[in-house]
Amino acid sequence: MDQIKDQLAKELSQAASLEEVEKIRIQYMGKKGSITNLSKTVNFGAMGPEERKDFGRRFNEIKTWADQALAQAQARLRQGGGAAGPMPVDLTLPGARGSLGSLHPITLVQMELEQIFQGMSFIVGQGYHVESEHYNFDALNIPGDHPAREMQDTFWLTNGMLMRTHTSANQVRMIEAHGVPLRAIFPGRCFRYEAVDASHENTFYQLEGLMVDRNVTISHLIAVMKALLSQVFHRPVTVRLRPGYFPFVEPGFELDCQCLICEGVGCKTCKQSGWIELLPCGMIHPRVLEAGGVDPDQWSGFAFGLGLTRLAMMKFGVPEIRLFNSGDLRFLEQFPAAV
Repeated sequence: MDQIKDQLAKELSQAASLEEVEKIRIQYMGKKGSITNLSKTVNFGAMGPEERKDFGRRFNEIKTWADQALAQAQARLRQGGGAAGPMPVDLTLPGARGSLGSLHPITLVQMELEQIFQGMSFIVGQGYHVESEHYNFDALNIPGDHPAREMQDTFWLTNGMLMRTHTSANQVRMIEAHGVPLRAIFPGRCFRYEAVDASHENTFYQLEGLMVDRNVTISHLIAVMKALLSQVFHRPVTVRLRPGYFPFVEPGFELDCQCLICEGVGCKTCKQSGWIELLPCGMIHPRVLEAGGVDPDQWSGFAFGLGLTRLAMMKFGVPEIRLFNSGDLRFLEQFPAAV
């Protein structure tokens, strides 16, 4: 046993890799290993009771010692030590450079908008990526035969559900959950099966909002939108309000922002028009209020949908929408940790 122990210790001290240690373990502790087979090479019949007891004690001791020696050799090699001991460390070498993570630019814009709207007593709600046809279309005055459904290329699921095409799908949900009067926003991700270009993606982010109260008018809508944009861009911006059609508002408007990439001259982001469609809005359609259990003769309100992705493009001067989903850390590292 002493010879086996000395030989095992010598071989482990010379082992230079975990693979070598594993071979040594099999050689000594495997089914046919030197230590395992010790009991098979002894004539127990020629031993007295005390000799057999002493052999059993020493056999258990060498097995325990071998297990510990193998574990120590494995630990040494995992920590970078070689056969002759730990590897030398050059203390003059520069240390590994650490880096801090950063928030996505769309997340930065969303956090800023939430702060702005909370300052105007709006609550922040959440919606669902997978939505029902009722909340995404029917409750928003878009029945199955409505031509407006052709405006939104929808990802339909095999169970009859769909990937929501707009955060407007949460309008009736919020009214049902909180009742009226209500001021609420609900940011989130949307999905549409459409061609991808410099200003369009098949997955993008919006922020929907609504305000329902007694005697709400278009003047309230314009006041809130002006307060919003003046705080978002931290600079004067040129906007225009033009008629727009959305089945869930009446009347409906398109609030366009002069392209901040080209300052209105024309570029590929604004398709050479000098304007970016930024904020569809309007007065909530009476049928939408009725779908939420609200009497449109007693209550009125406005709704708006803000494109977070396009707003981030304008705010940070990003000319290509596909960069946001590229996963390129070089792109993401350019943005500040806070806005």
